[in-house]
Amino acid sequence: MKNRLDQFYSHSHCQLTNFKTQFNYLRFWHLSFSLLVGFKVFSLALLATPCNAQQPNILFIAVDDLNDYISPLSNHPGVITPGFERLARRSTVFTNAHCAAPACHPSRVAVMTGVHPSKSGIYRNLFGAHGPRWRDESPELKNAIVLSQHFRNNGYHAVGGGKIFHTLQWTPGDSQNDPEAWDDYRGDPLDPISKDWPRPNFRQHQNDGFHGKRPLSNHLFGAAIIDNAQEQNYGDHLVADWAIEQLNQNHDKPLFLAVGLFRPHIPWEVPKRWFDLYPVETVQLPKYQRGDLKDAHDHGRKHWHKWVEDNNQWRKLMQGYLASISYVDHQVNRILDGLNNSPKADNTIIVLWSDHGFHIGEKENWEKFALWNQTTRVPLFVSLPNQFEENGFPNHARTNQPVTLTDLYPTLCELAQIPTPEQCSGLSFLDQLRNPDAARIQPALTSFFFHRENAASHAISGTRFRYLKYGNNFEELYDLENDPNEFKNEIDNPNFTRIKNKLRNSIPSHPADNRTVPTDSEFHRGRLKTKLKEDVK
Repeated sequence: MKNRLDQFYSHSHCQLTNFKTQFNYLRFWHLSFSLLVGFKVFSLALLATPCNAQQPNILFIAVDDLNDYISPLSNHPGVITPGFERLARRSTVFTNAHCAAPACHPSRVAVMTGVHPSKSGIYRNLFGAHGPRWRDESPELKNAIVLSQHFRNNGYHAVGGGKIFHTLQWTPGDSQNDPEAWDDYRGDPLDPISKDWPRPNFRQHQNDGFHGKRPLSNHLFGAAIIDNAQEQNYGDHLVADWAIEQLNQNHDKPLFLAVGLFRPHIPWEVPKRWFDLYPVETVQLPKYQRGDLKDAHDHGRKHWHKWVEDNNQWRKLMQGYLASISYVDHQVNRILDGLNNSPKADNTIIVLWSDHGFHIGEKENWEKFALWNQTTRVPLFVSLPNQFEENGFPNHARTNQPVTLTDLYPTLCELAQIPTPEQCSGLSFLDQLRNPDAARIQPALTSFFFHRENAASHAISGTRFRYLKYGNNFEELYDLENDPNEFKNEIDNPNFTRIKNKLRNSIPSHPADNRTVPTDSEFHRGRLKTKLKEDVK
């Protein structure tokens, strides 16, 4: 994809940049005009920048498993998230942003390479890696340039910490990070978070006192207070501390700082004060319809919800998820304070995103691994420094235009005025940052591969309707304007035939085959063969 912003932030380009300023973001589609002899601007928006401007720093915050319950997206009552509200007040909030895949590994690889799963074939989590095994999982990614590496190649100092590529709290050393893509990384880039998280002192086996077998093991699907360590000494607090330190360091290059926060990923274990915000008797459950799956695809995870209902754990688990959201919101607030008090406060772009949405019992589903809006919709905030506002960019806006997280890579390239690699399959949303009402020319695309099906499944999200086509050819169509919870499948509604066919045409015609684990990769180590033992005292 060609870069729309064809001049760097340098004095030598000021004359041309000032000329562009007079045109104030002219857009040309499908034809080009000669502005000066030897200078052409092709069917693309232009950004005017001050002559003395420096390339902006990038603060790139990834939050794990964060859905749209947060207060700026308002999909659940009573959620306390002042940090996200604070960020929203200085950002363009994308209310219709979607992950590329509803699982950690494929979503994060897609963001960090700009290559959509429908091209790479990485649709699912693939465990047992120790390094960037994704390069061997997909031929499409063999030589892909990681986002941080691309910024390094174009004059940035790139550092990362926490969970950026896939890893888990309880799988030490199982990481898909690429250490070569960073100038520096907090701790061990191939074991970035496992040492940060203590577990509560459980005194019983996870199934004691419950009916049936709890999903997962070792209390991982559960909610509990961490009462055996000081909050400032573990978890995302440590990653936020590190990020604040990075913001206050002096560099002779602009900074690309990637910060990966792990909560609200399971296990929902945070300090007591965050649970206290949500007394369990006052916790509200999500909107839910009995028999909701009668006209919908079977996600294959109903046994999770059965265990929750059989053991009356829905409110308890919701409490844990909400407490974890408020905990990570606090870390975001701390990072914003750190930025505001740093020398980089006036020249930093902030991007905050989550790798996918999350179900807390909606459609009898828990976690992700589905294609409904509750799973694919993600928080996405982009905050631009004052130099952009001075040139016509709003500092606070909301847009319902559909974007996919693979659109982040080309957008950041354009904002920093560096070339966009040819590998990127996304479409920059620079136009929507300039004008939130500007129409997108394509919908959002989320792809996944369900077990026991022979082809990939896809969800197409427009401004009002969502169309889902599964690997077994089952179809769903939802009207979010009148049915925001996707309770009624409108696929056979004759009134929606036209929009159904339009969205159906956006399904990839030749999606990549599902990729599996390449056991011959130098970055393959295999999954740990010994089961995690129950921590019982």
